[in-house]
Amino acid sequence: MSQPLHGKIALVSGGSRGIGRATALKLASAGCDVALLYYNSHAEAESVCDLVREMGHKAAAFQADVSNPGSVGEAFAEFSKHFDRIDFVVSNAALGVLKPSLEMTLKHFRRCMETNALALNTLAQNAVPLMGKGGSIIALTSLGSERAIPNYSFIGASKAALEALARGLAQELGPRGIRVNCVSAGVVDTDALKHFPNREHLLEEYSTRTPLGPTLSPEQVADAVYLLCLPEAGMVTGHTLFVDGGYAISG
Repeated sequence: MSQPLHGKIALVSGGSRGIGRATALKLASAGCDVALLYYNSHAEAESVCDLVREMGHKAAAFQADVSNPGSVGEAFAEFSKHFDRIDFVVSNAALGVLKPSLEMTLKHFRRCMETNALALNTLAQNAVPLMGKGGSIIALTSLGSERAIPNYSFIGASKAALEALARGLAQELGPRGIRVNCVSAGVVDTDALKHFPNREHLLEEYSTRTPLGPTLSPEQVADAVYLLCLPEAGMVTGHTLFVDGGYAISG
């Protein structure tokens, strides 16, 4: 099987389930050794590592709260005991509170911003010294960054901040040959979506409005992350790639 990323090393936050899991396995299938960051799902993270090892690649999982720079620093210290460099960073871990804006507190706002936006910068600060001349950093975002979604305003604000930060990092890191992009996924039926009170409505609306519908899988989102890791994407940076089957263009 062709492995265009053979010998590369990837780190995926939130890599134990959903889009993060699919991304870790996709990059492994393309030839990468893989490191996972997880928050509280140790067994699931180790299960992903086992699958990566079955493909013949090195894998390790590290516990970290990506909203906490100290915790991320500790995880990278452990990472450096297993890997000597890093080629790809996927900032996928996310968290949010689903409530009307007027019911939100400063604590809610900070938690969204720190987990969904600040984490990208923290990961970059730790990863860039290990990336040498070249590499790719990819952050997962959502349509809520630019569209109003009920009960999603604080998460949406953090995703908008994430995309702005990615553009800034792309400009700063370009001279090092490091590219920074975002992947904006449509409605994916992952564990995270189960927390949405309007889950069924979202899935039905997505199926109805999406030209390429009716569903979007974590694996299809992972495919887009993979594309941005390829050498052929070597001049793509500061970009947000929509992977939604055309949902965003359908009114």
